[in-house]
Parts: sequence; structure tokens; C-alpha cells
Amino acid sequence: MGRNVVETIVGALVLAVAGLFVFYAFAKSDAKTPGGYEIVARFGRVDGLKRGADVTLSGVKIGTVASVDLDPKTYQAVVHMVVASNVELPVDTSAKIVSESLLGGMVIVLEPGGDKQLLKAGGEVDKTQDAISLTELIAKMIYGSVSK
Repeated sequence: MGRNVVETIVGALVLAVAGLFVFYAFAKSDAKTPGGYEIVARFGRVDGLKRGADVTLSGVKIGTVASVDLDPKTYQAVVHMVVASNVELPVDTSAKIVSESLLGGMVIVLEPGGDKQLLKAGGEVDKTQDAISLTELIAKMIYGSVSK
């Protein structure tokens, strides 16, 4: 009977520690909706860009990808990004999808233009560059071209 009590106490402690770990993980994660304003960009291909991916400007994270959807009419990927409210972007800003590293995920790199007019909440980045497929680049180097 004493053994059952010890096992019950140990089990309760393990569950309590696991619960604390889960609480800590959620508290420290970027799962919260970041403050800022939303902008949209359309790409021909996004190759692995996921919700929560970083949006950077000059190498500094200024936002995150809120969602990636497909426009059924144009068959383009529509990327919704939330950008920090203290960052003002010109309307001629461009966006490109690049690999974070050889083994890492994809990020969006914004390059501001020179226009005085600023993007507003819900505005669209018109100048975009699709994700570059590493497989296609290697195939081009090896075979000289890519068959489609």
C-alpha cells in the first residue's frame, strides 16, 4: 500500500513539472499576435514559407508572417505580414523570399524604396521576388537547364 502512495506522488510531481514546462513554453513563444499593422504581398511561389516566419528589414526582424493563402483566381500565394507599428515602409517597398540558411526555413526580406508616400495598414507590396528553389539551382548548375 505504501508503494502505491509513493508512485502516485511521483506521478503527480511528473505531471506538475510537465504542466509548468508547457506553461513556460507558451509564455515564451512567439505564438502571441504581434502588435503592428498588416501588409500583403503576392508571390508566384513561396516554397516552405510558413506562418510565423520572420519579416526582416536590413537584417533586423520587424514582423512576422501572419498567414499564407492561395488566391484561387490568380493561383498566386497571398502572404499577410504583420509589421511593427514603429516601422514605416514606402509604397515602393519590395519583398523577396529567401532561405534563412542552408538548413533553415524561409524568411521575407523587405527592401524599402525611395517614395515619400507610406504603405498603410492593409496595403500591398507590389514588387515581389519569388522563393528560389535550391533544387532548381543545383539542377541548373549540373545540367545547364531545368526541365519543366
